[in-house]
This record gives sequence, C-alpha cells and structure tokens, in this order.
Amino acid sequence: MNAIDTAIRAAAASITLAGITKSYDADTVVIPPMDVELKAGEFTVVLGPSGCGKSTLLQMIAGLERVSGGRILIGGREVQDLEPKHRGCAMVFQNYALYPHMTVGENMTYSLKVAGMPKAERVERVAAVAKMLGLSGYLHRKPGQLSGGQRQRVAIGRAIVREPGVLLFDEPLSNLDAQLRHDMRVELAELHRRIGATSVFVTHDQVEAMTLADRILILNKGRIEQFDTPKAIYHSPASVFVAKFIGAPPMNILPVTGDGSVLRLSDGQVVAEVSLSGSFQLGIRPEDIAMEGRVGDPAVKASLRFREDLGSHSILAADLADSVVRVATPFGADPADALHLTLIFPKSRLHLFDAATGRAIPGAFRAH
Repeated sequence: MNAIDTAIRAAAASITLAGITKSYDADTVVIPPMDVELKAGEFTVVLGPSGCGKSTLLQMIAGLERVSGGRILIGGREVQDLEPKHRGCAMVFQNYALYPHMTVGENMTYSLKVAGMPKAERVERVAAVAKMLGLSGYLHRKPGQLSGGQRQRVAIGRAIVREPGVLLFDEPLSNLDAQLRHDMRVELAELHRRIGATSVFVTHDQVEAMTLADRILILNKGRIEQFDTPKAIYHSPASVFVAKFIGAPPMNILPVTGDGSVLRLSDGQVVAEVSLSGSFQLGIRPEDIAMEGRVGDPAVKASLRFREDLGSHSILAADLADSVVRVATPFGADPADALHLTLIFPKSRLHLFDAATGRAIPGAFRAH
C-alpha cells in the first residue's frame, strides 16, 4: 500500500442524508424526503430506471445541485450549504470531462495546481496514481490520442489524485462498449479494494450494480425501494418493483388468490400451499422453476411459446394462465420438441407480495 492508498483510506468518510428533498416547484418533486446513511469505505451503487432521481441525488451530494430541504453530512460535517470544492468529494462523469488541449499528466495535476500544491509533490502524486491505473506511459499524450477505456482511467485518476474522502461516479461506463465495460468493472472493483474510498456509483445497469456494490440503493420515482447487499436484493426483494428490475430475465410475477390453504392461478391451477386468504402476487426466479420434482409437489401445466438457446442454458417462455413465465434450464435439459410443459415452483424459492402495495410479505412460505 503506497502513500496514495493510505491517504484515501484514511480520508474515507460516511455520508448521511437526513430528510433531504429536491423539488423544482410544488408540482415537480424529484426526491421526496429521504433518510439514508452510507458507511465510510463502502461502495454504494445507486440503481434505478431513467428519471428516478439517481443522478440528482449524486449531484446534491457533490454540491452541483442545491437541496430543497434536509441535511447532508459528510464525515459528520454538514455540507449542504458548502461549495463543491469544500466538500471533500471528487466526481467522475459519464463524458470524462477532460481538457482536450491538456496532456494526461496536465489533466490529472490541474486541480492540485489550482489548490497551490508544490510542484514536486504534484509530480510525485500524479506519478503514483498513473502507475496504479496503468497510465505511466501515457502522461504526455492528449485525451484525443487515447481509447475510451484509457480516457475513463484518466478521469478516475484525476479524481483520486486529490485524495478525496468521497468518490462519486455518474454512469462512468455508459460510453464504453460491452468488453470495455466488463474490463472497467473489474478495474474499478480492484481499485476499490485497494484504496478503500467511500464510493457512490450511479447506474441504470444492474450488472454493474450486482458486481461492484457492497450495497445497492434502488430508487423508484425518487423513493428508496430497497437498500441492501446484492445477494439480499436478488434473493429477498422487498417489492415487486425490485423483483422485476433485478435479474435477466427478471423474476416471474403471477397474480394468485389464496383460499386459506392453497394459492391458485387465474385458471384455477394450484401453484403452492399456504394458509393465507386474499389476492397476492407470486414471484419466482426463472432459474428456480423445476421441470420435475418430488411426488406430491404442486405441478402446473403450461404451453411453450418460444425457446431461446443461449449456449450454456436455454430460456423457455411459456403461457401459464393469463401470464407468460420464463424458465431457465441447463442447455439440453428440456425436451427439444416439447410443446407442453409441467412446471413445479419449489416452495423454498417462492416470494409473495401484497397485490395492492407490491411490498413483500416476509415469511409467507415458512413451514407451519
């Protein structure tokens, strides 16, 4: 661990959002009152669809957007009224935001020069960060002479050379092709493990969220749907919104009715045993649906609509009651010419949600 690593790890600061809101007028509320704490040294991914308020949230932390109400604390210090340069944050943008007339070295050292840091210290710090990011051989090139991935590394280097307490990423991989996005995800994960900075990463890409995050903050219309680890969000979604947003293909959601002993689909087929009455939404991941099971397991009949062969596995789309369900199976595990399917929903893999609110009903399928 070099001096840069040590300094950033020491500077890592918690972020507390206490009742913060953002509105442009009485009818345009982007973020209703929000309370959340991001731990020091944690990699938090803010995930949600376009227009959910995730970039606005990041910009309020950075000071690029003023809050309409509430408080922002970084390392226990209130910062909502401070200018961006006084908040101890550094930001990496989607479009890199590099100065095209400056070299890589000049781009990375610019903020240090403006801050009045002695030249010898600036040179030493930039050299250390360039080595860390594999940019040592590019310091005299200009951004136009670099690939997209190299430019993104320069943008990250320019941020961490300041030894910030908080690193903010606003969809930094969106402009890269699929292979570069994968490579940069690996590099970002390794960088975080090395420097331990408090990082907030905004994206609409669930793969980025699942692979990078310590915890994922899922937003829906400015409200927090769930804030938890990737594993918990995938296996225990707090709402139908989360269940359908995470996963490729997403979780199957089926309307069901309980009569106090079983859950039935709209066509009357029994899909599970449970001692609840009323209307619900039943969820199950495509990979959790079985094609065969134990004697006595409830089985439902479905009609195959189409099959996607993806090499390692197949995705079957089948008509079941009034819905289309997707089933993930190992390649070749299902009969290639089957038009009618028998599906089993293992009880331990089922999720139940309130039909009206969409919120999860914990423990609905515990053994009685």
